[in-house]
This record gives sequence, C-alpha cells and structure tokens, in this order.
Amino acid sequence: MTDPELVILDPTDERVPVRRALAARPSALEGTVGLLDISKPRGDVLIERLEERLRERVPGLAIVRYRKPTFTRPAPQDLRRQIAEECGFVIEALAD
Repeated sequence: MTDPELVILDPTDERVPVRRALAARPSALEGTVGLLDISKPRGDVLIERLEERLRERVPGLAIVRYRKPTFTRPAPQDLRRQIAEECGFVIEALAD
C-alpha cells in the first residue's frame, strides 16, 4: 500500500516526469545485498558505515559493493545488469 503523503522526487532532467512505482520492500534481509557507491565525495565513507551496520544486524548476510565510474551520469548498463543478476536488492547511497 502506498503512503499518500510520500513524495518521491526524481532528480533527472525530464520535462515530463516519469511515473514510477515503488519497488516492493523485502520482508526480511536475506540473500545478497548490493551497496552502490555513486562516486560522490565521501560516499565510500557512508557505504562503509552502512555495510558495518548491516553486518551487525544481520550476521551472515551476503553484501557486494559496487561503484559507478562517475556520479554525473547514470550507472552503465553493464553495471546495472550485473547488480540485477547478483543481488536480490540494492541500496544506493551518496554523500558530500
């Protein structure tokens, strides 16, 4: 069920925003989690801390880290495909 108060902003430069449905949230953290660093300054620090917290909360959780070549462009198609093939879900994080 979607929260009527929830607003998701899309930072892409689309003249007519694309309507996107939220992905279903998993009921539990299991399988393989991908952590995607989008290459902004200090993003690696955020991803490192997130990984530490996940490992504390869910022992044995498989975590795979990825990094975009640059934050100024979408992730390359091959990277997106790799993440989709290897992970049940992904957490994308940025920082400045």
